[in-house]
Amino acid sequence: MTNTQIPAVRTEQPTAPPAVAPRPSARDRGTRLLATLFLAPTIVGIVVFTVVPILGSVVLSLFHWNVIDDPSFAGAANYREVFGDSTVLVSFRNTLVFMVFAVALQLLIALMLALAVNGRMPVWLRSVFRSAFFFPLVLSAASISVVMKYLFNQDFGVVNWLLGFVGIAPVPWLTSENAAMATVVLVYVWQQFGFSFLLFVGGLNNIPKEIHEAASLDGATGLRKHLAVTLPLLSPTLLVASVVGIINALQVFEQPYVLTNGGPGDATRTVVMVIYESAFEQLRFGEASAVGVLLFVLIMAVTALQFRLSRRFVHYQ
Repeated sequence: MTNTQIPAVRTEQPTAPPAVAPRPSARDRGTRLLATLFLAPTIVGIVVFTVVPILGSVVLSLFHWNVIDDPSFAGAANYREVFGDSTVLVSFRNTLVFMVFAVALQLLIALMLALAVNGRMPVWLRSVFRSAFFFPLVLSAASISVVMKYLFNQDFGVVNWLLGFVGIAPVPWLTSENAAMATVVLVYVWQQFGFSFLLFVGGLNNIPKEIHEAASLDGATGLRKHLAVTLPLLSPTLLVASVVGIINALQVFEQPYVLTNGGPGDATRTVVMVIYESAFEQLRFGEASAVGVLLFVLIMAVTALQFRLSRRFVHYQ
C-alpha cells in the first residue's frame, strides 16, 4: 500500500495596500512655517558669520595677499612656510602649555568653590557668592588685563608692594619667562572660572539628595563621598565645562597681548597673537589664514578626543 502525499495548498494572504501618510493640515503647515521663520535668523547668522569665514580662510590660505596687490595663488607654500617658522611653532607650544594649566586650574577652582557654595549657608549669602564669582566674566578681558598689568608691575605694582610687607623681594611677574606665563594664566583663570562655577553649581543641584544620603549611610564622608558619588554624577557637567574651557583657552589673545605683548621674547606669544600680527601688522593674510586653519584643525581634534574619552569616563544618570 503506497502512501500518497497530498500537495500542500499555498494560500497567499492578501497584501494590505500601502499606508498613505495623511496630508498635513493647514495648522501643521503654519506651525512648521513659524518654526522655520524663528530658526532662520540663527541659521543665516551661523552660515554668514561662521561657515562662510571658515571656508574663506581655507581658500585664502592658498594665496599670497597683502590687501594692496592682487592675490596670487601659492598652493601649499603658506603651510610650508608656517611649519618652517620657529615663531609659529613656539606659539603653538605656548598655547598648549597655557591650555593645560589654565583649564586645569580653572576647573579645580570652580569645582571647589561650587562645592563650598553648595554647602550649608544662608540663601542670600549663596546668591552673593554666585554673583561675585560670575562678575569678572561680564567685564572686558582687555580692561581687566590693563588693571592687572599695573597690579603686577615689578616696580610699583600693588602685588609686590604687599609681598614686601612679609619680606619677599619684588617678583618680575611680567618680565620673567616663567613668571610671565604664570601671571597670564592667573589673570585668565580669575576672569573665566565664573562660567565653570555656574555650570558646577547647576550640576550639583541636579544630583538627588537621596544619593548623598545613601552614601552617608554606607559610611562615605568628606572627600571619599565626593570622589565616589559627586564626581561620577557630575561628569557630564565636567565634560561640558572642559570642552568649552579648552576651546576658549586655545583662542586666548587679550590677556597675553595686553599684559606682556607676547614677551619676554616669545615666552607668552599665542597662536591667535601670531594670526593678528601676521594679518594686521605684516599684511600677510595668506600665512595668517594658514595658521588659523591649523588652529581650527587643532581645536576640532582636541574636542573630538574629549568626546571619544567621554564614552569611558562620563556617566549619565
